[in-house]
Amino acid sequence: MNRKIIIILIVLILIGLGGYILLNNINQTNEKPEITLTIKTPVLQMTSLKDEEIDDTYKFLSKVAKSFEEQYKDANIKIKLVQFAKADEDEEIIGCFDTEDATDVLFEEYFNMSTYVHTGKVVPLDDIITDDIRNDIDNSYWEISKVNNKTYMMPYLGMQNTLSYNKDLFRQAGLEKYVSDEDAVQNWSLEDWDIILSTLEEELPLNHYPMLMYAKNEMGDTHIMTLMRSRGCTFFDENGRVKLSTPEGIEAIQWLMDCNQKGYFPRNAESLEINDCYDLFMNGQLAIYITNPVLDVSIKESGVNYGNVNFPSIDGKGFNTNFLNGFEVFDNGDEEKLKIAKDFIKYIYETDEWLEYSAGAIPCSNKVAAKYSEGLAEEQKYMNNSEQGWNFTNNNPAWRNVRAIFYKDIKELLYGEKTAEEMAKQIEDDCNKMINDGYMNSKLHE
Repeated sequence: MNRKIIIILIVLILIGLGGYILLNNINQTNEKPEITLTIKTPVLQMTSLKDEEIDDTYKFLSKVAKSFEEQYKDANIKIKLVQFAKADEDEEIIGCFDTEDATDVLFEEYFNMSTYVHTGKVVPLDDIITDDIRNDIDNSYWEISKVNNKTYMMPYLGMQNTLSYNKDLFRQAGLEKYVSDEDAVQNWSLEDWDIILSTLEEELPLNHYPMLMYAKNEMGDTHIMTLMRSRGCTFFDENGRVKLSTPEGIEAIQWLMDCNQKGYFPRNAESLEINDCYDLFMNGQLAIYITNPVLDVSIKESGVNYGNVNFPSIDGKGFNTNFLNGFEVFDNGDEEKLKIAKDFIKYIYETDEWLEYSAGAIPCSNKVAAKYSEGLAEEQKYMNNSEQGWNFTNNNPAWRNVRAIFYKDIKELLYGEKTAEEMAKQIEDDCNKMINDGYMNSKLHE
């Protein structure tokens, strides 16, 4: 073979080999990373006008996760979705820090998840909040979502607790004048409350009770805190500490102690939990309980004929507890995973379909509320009542620890062995120790 031809063939082979190597390197460079994103949520009820199959947050997140996996371009995503019992929260969140089971995204109730902001693991989300997203959600929701002017939580679902009352028991006790058939949240003056509770206690049959009370655990403690505002006490001072040693705070505590002594609360309330009061209400044995847009469904299905009323207040306008459900993103030391976790949140808020799943309770999105206004007619009474809400966590860094001590003090209050002044001081000292420790140990993400 001609020498020149041999040289040409060798050159062509080398060029071909080089092209193969180059192409192979390009393919390796373009190969998408495999990323597993861990999303967690406690057992939480959820309904959606968008999808009748949705009855809890797990089902909602399952659908979002599948869609996100399919459309994501920058990596091959596998989402690990974990649902946990509320009692296991510390183990599932804090207990999994720096492990392969660490949470990347959490969907939860603010009054639990707000504490995690102060672990230093939760990242601010302002970099993914566009003007359209921010303008679609009321500023009051954003304020609850912030710490030091940075947004650490993304509001998705609004919730509001009011009191509910059994209309049939009221009529049975001769309290027809306080029963309204208007689909709105009522308000009663303090004088009305005294008349209603005393009449119910006198007129109801044996083993029937006027009003809810419990102190077995921390569940439902925010409702008791709201009752402590009934005489004009703000519960928190301007520095974010609990302040009950005021004439207004002591008067409210004395009122609760008097209610217990007069038999307005179920017997042995110090040993009951809020679910025990729920059972009494559903059985027609408790005249006044609580309700919210989600709980309304269960009450209606039970056949209880009920109305809504705000918690008592000195001005007669009443109080309710407004709170939110939403998202947090955790930094677990993997920048690529952190980016994808943020992309997951952004995907929900920039995709109308997934944002509209919030229509069922109270959507935080104004455009969703407007689009589904007809279907949200029963939730409208809560939306119209939002100005009477208060921020019961006060964005303090130790809310879960406050809850862990508060209910024990309420148990002592119900035992009745201390004066109202002593109980006011004790609750103050116990809660403020937790809050002060929380601020000392607080660490925000850098």
